[in-house]
Amino acid sequence: MNKYRDYYLKDINISLVGKNITVSGWVNRSRDHGNLLFVDLRDSTSLLQCVVDNSSDIFSKLSKVKNEDVIQVSGLITKRSEDTINPNLESGEVELQIENFIILSSCSKNLPLEVNSDNDYGEEVRLKYRYLDLRRSKMQKNIKLRYDVINHVRKFMNSEGFMELATPILTAPSPEGARDYLVPSRIHKGSFYALPQAPQQFKQLYIASGIDKYFQIAPCFRDEDSRADRSPGEFYQIDMEMSFATQEDVLDIISRLLFNIFDNFKSQGKSINSLPFPLISYKKSIEDFGCDKPDLRNPLRLVNVTDFFKGSGLQIFESLIDKGAIVNCIQAINSDGKARSFYDNLNKWAQEQGKKGLGYMNFENLEAKGPLSKNFNPEKLSEMMKANNFNKKDGLLFICDMPHDAYDFGSKVIAKVGDELELIDKSRYEFCWIIDYPMYEKDPSTGKIDFSHNPFSMPQGGMDVLINNNPIDILAYQYDIVCNGIELSSGAIRNHRPDIMKKAFEIAGYNEETIKSKFSALFEAFHYGVPPHGGCAPGLDRIIMLLTDNENIREVIAFPFNQKAQDLMMNAPVDIEDRQLKELSIKKL
Repeated sequence: MNKYRDYYLKDINISLVGKNITVSGWVNRSRDHGNLLFVDLRDSTSLLQCVVDNSSDIFSKLSKVKNEDVIQVSGLITKRSEDTINPNLESGEVELQIENFIILSSCSKNLPLEVNSDNDYGEEVRLKYRYLDLRRSKMQKNIKLRYDVINHVRKFMNSEGFMELATPILTAPSPEGARDYLVPSRIHKGSFYALPQAPQQFKQLYIASGIDKYFQIAPCFRDEDSRADRSPGEFYQIDMEMSFATQEDVLDIISRLLFNIFDNFKSQGKSINSLPFPLISYKKSIEDFGCDKPDLRNPLRLVNVTDFFKGSGLQIFESLIDKGAIVNCIQAINSDGKARSFYDNLNKWAQEQGKKGLGYMNFENLEAKGPLSKNFNPEKLSEMMKANNFNKKDGLLFICDMPHDAYDFGSKVIAKVGDELELIDKSRYEFCWIIDYPMYEKDPSTGKIDFSHNPFSMPQGGMDVLINNNPIDILAYQYDIVCNGIELSSGAIRNHRPDIMKKAFEIAGYNEETIKSKFSALFEAFHYGVPPHGGCAPGLDRIIMLLTDNENIREVIAFPFNQKAQDLMMNAPVDIEDRQLKELSIKKL
């Protein structure tokens, strides 16, 4: 192949027996058996067992190589004996009889982490020495998978007529969303650029420019706090936008793209729900799951039983209901036979979450037990059981709180109990679309109407509903794609008409000057004829995280920040010299 190697290690197999070859790589591990020395060589593709016996002139010198030395080895490929074959390696039927070797680069320091081990060294060590961490087989697989998925996305989107186009990295600050990363201008003293939170305005301007279908693997920058499924700093998304598109058109493209990705790259034994993915209204998702990120693998659901608690004899619940509270119930499927300690532990957990507790009722010999059963009107209880098809085997859990809090905590209870009772089938990927988001919401403390999500979404019904309907009742063409309880993307059909845009912002208390000052290019472009359009942007990092069964997104990003938004390897962020600050007209605090 070249001066360093004739083959990658993955390409070495029984067909090369009897051939002298040269290969190069890292010393993954060496094993001195006295009369034989084995060296496991590793490159970016695989491993190869190399061997030399103690009669060789190079035995002594080769025995001194260390793990992670980079060496070049030449010798004869021979067949392994039957009892030493390694079926887990492409080269597992052969080995290389070493005749010559050269040390290309020495590992001259003690390794802070073992590359040939999956031991957990902690995030601080792994991120500080990320270049070593990335040599490990698990991380190599993750990075290779990321590369393969990106290539697959490009082929799919190209076949659907999308053009891959770049958008600027230095741009204007965004008035919406998370905090911007700001970049001071040396030429324009006192002014700043911003790194894009997303290419949103630019991709819409591509549509305004006559581009029919756009996509890119887009870097996005947000100054956000870290979470397991969110990396602070930068992340990547499969950004797309299409002209003359309805909501159904966008959902179809993204559904087929995601099904295609997961069908091609899922691990063995995994399954995906079939197309078309279920459509669940925002209202229904909140009522059934308590959130707009439902995990459809979990069979537990919320059931509103508020009416059955009116006149039930449970004064604490009734007094809260009089103040506007609701009661949600969860039937804990497969909890038949669970001891009282199971429910008491859930109650304790609820208190640790800042709640007063978690009401429950279990059944023994079909008789209601537990704290809530003592004063519950028997007729009301019977009505509730019959109306909701509750059985008398599994326990009932009750949440009584104001609606927002009852739903929010209910979603956590569903996840907790589903996990405790092992109800979640982790061999499945369950996708769904959440649609029909409310266009507006009312601030409970001020009564002010404001946008609930994306202010540039097209209202369902257009100008007519903006003029004639209660803003709280207006729905938008907004949608989220969710998989296993993780939001992969939000998207929308855009509000491309200036007259509808002005009215939509007016309802939320913003005048035309506000639109012009914050979104001048987009608003101006829309006065020159722009087709109806919409898009979406599934998160690439989260897709890879799901495909690799990782719960932490940093496992699938090559060089991530830590939880404090620091790059431990490059020591960023750093203090800037006074000379540089002076050039930018910036003073230290």
